Amino acid sequence: MITESQLVDLIKEAKTATKKKKFTQSIELIVNFKDIDVKKGFALNEVVQLPKTSSPATVCVMATGEMGQKAKEAKADSVIGTEELDKFGANKRESRKFINKYDFFLADTKVMPTVGKTLGQLLGPRGKMPTPVPFDAPIDSFLSRFRSSIKVRTRASLSVSCKIGDETMEDADLAINAHTVLNAIEKKLPNGEKNMRRVMIKTTMGKPIKQVHEVRKKFA
Repeated sequence: MITESQLVDLIKEAKTATKKKKFTQSIELIVNFKDIDVKKGFALNEVVQLPKTSSPATVCVMATGEMGQKAKEAKADSVIGTEELDKFGANKRESRKFINKYDFFLADTKVMPTVGKTLGQLLGPRGKMPTPVPFDAPIDSFLSRFRSSIKVRTRASLSVSCKIGDETMEDADLAINAHTVLNAIEKKLPNGEKNMRRVMIKTTMGKPIKQVHEVRKKFA
């Protein structure tokens, strides 16, 4: 059984074991799985909202008209319309650079067909297809949720790694985030917690600090 207290210990050890760098290092959660047949197409592709955040995720909104204006007022990291999408569709190199700049994409349902036609082949494999937003939905609420979220994604692999914060955050807050992610992952596994072999924490440049015992019981 792993608790938030045990996660705090792992986080402390990971921070202590890492030499100080000239940049702020991320804190990453790694989970190894067991008893899963990856040949059957096992995959995770989840958006998890973190309770504690230090730096917001970057979000691009694809919309025109009123939604596009509201997205600008809500200070989305970028707002693009159909004209920009058409330009990206004709320049794959610029399209890749653009896609790599953002963590999440939101799109007005009316422009989703254009998104699929122009950027779908690049967004899909990267797990970055936009979340559709109905024309009358509060775009500011969507932005708020995704700014505090991370993507937990793996395909045909018995492990997953994701950022849960950075080294400037309190250990307890990082542990809360890790616990939230673990619970989200558990719900998507074929046999829940029984498919979790080991939990690890690492900094960007540090070595993974392993959980001493395998996960055996439900998180407290």
